[in-house]
Amino acid sequence: MPPAKTTAPVVKKAAASAAKAATRAKKAAPAKKAAAPAKKVAAVKAAPQVTITLRQIAVGLAEKHDLSKKLAEAVLADVVAVTTKHLMEGDKVRLTGLGILQVRARAARMGRNPATGESIKIAASKKIAFRPAKELKEAV
Repeated sequence: MPPAKTTAPVVKKAAASAAKAATRAKKAAPAKKAAAPAKKVAAVKAAPQVTITLRQIAVGLAEKHDLSKKLAEAVLADVVAVTTKHLMEGDKVRLTGLGILQVRARAARMGRNPATGESIKIAASKKIAFRPAKELKEAV
């Protein structure tokens, strides 16, 4: 029976090390609680944006100032035409209470085609810039 003597101490050592491990686990700091799941933010649907046309603005002006709708539309069309003419000439157009419209030159630059990654040259161009007036910024 000599083999029985050799296996008994090995089993005792394994049991002793398991007991020590259990004691260490008890003494160790309690396990951290799992983080609470993030709260889902309810998606707030914004009201659909309404587009107001020059014709609708003309109707409002006609009612407010006792004008015919045709006359109000003609006046607004002329305002747009005169504004366009001055912008084409390079002038700034200041609409008090609304803001300033002006033409700005954009220099030629290098761009990248997002589909192919190929570099492309973008030609110089002009754009219309709008700088809102202080009153408009505060109102919105």
